[in-house]
Amino acid sequence: MEPEILELESFLPYRLYRLADTVSREFSRIYKERHGLTRPEWRTLSGLGQHGTMTATALGEQSAMHKTKVSRAVAELERRRWLTRTPDEKDRRVEHLALTKAGLAAYREMVPLAKAFERELLARLSAGERAAIVTGIAALEGPWKKRADRLARGPPLCPAGHLPLKGGD
Repeated sequence: MEPEILELESFLPYRLYRLADTVSREFSRIYKERHGLTRPEWRTLSGLGQHGTMTATALGEQSAMHKTKVSRAVAELERRRWLTRTPDEKDRRVEHLALTKAGLAAYREMVPLAKAFERELLARLSAGERAAIVTGIAALEGPWKKRADRLARGPPLCPAGHLPLKGGD
C-alpha cells in the first residue's frame, strides 16, 4: 500500500494561510507607500489606535505577533515619535504604550484607506458569498478563540484550590 500523500494546494490550513498572506501583502502596499510601515508596525499602530493604551504583551496577543516583532515595531514607532512608553507604577518591567498626536494622525489617515481596501475585497464577492465567508470564518475562529481564552486563564484548579486538574479541563 502506498503512503498517503497530502496535496498541499488543496489543504485548507495551507489555503487559508496563503490567502491571508496574499491579502495582507496587498494591503501592506498601502501603508508602506503612505508611511513606510512594516506589517508589525502597522499592526502596532492600528492596535493602539483602536484600543488606546496597551502593554506590549497585550499588543502581541491582540495582533498575534511574537514579542520580538512587537518590540521592534514599538522601538521604530517610538523613534518616529508616534508612540510613547510610560512605565507602570506598580511593576517597572511593564510599560504602557500610547500613540502620540502624530501617531494618532497617521492612524486616522489610514482608517478610511483600510476600510476602502476591505470594501474592494468584499465587492469581489456576491452578497451570499460575503455572508458565507463571514459565517464560515466565525465558525472556524470560535473553537480556537475558546481554547486560547482557556489557555490564557491557565489550568483549572482542583477542588482544594491549589493543584491543576489533569488535562487542564
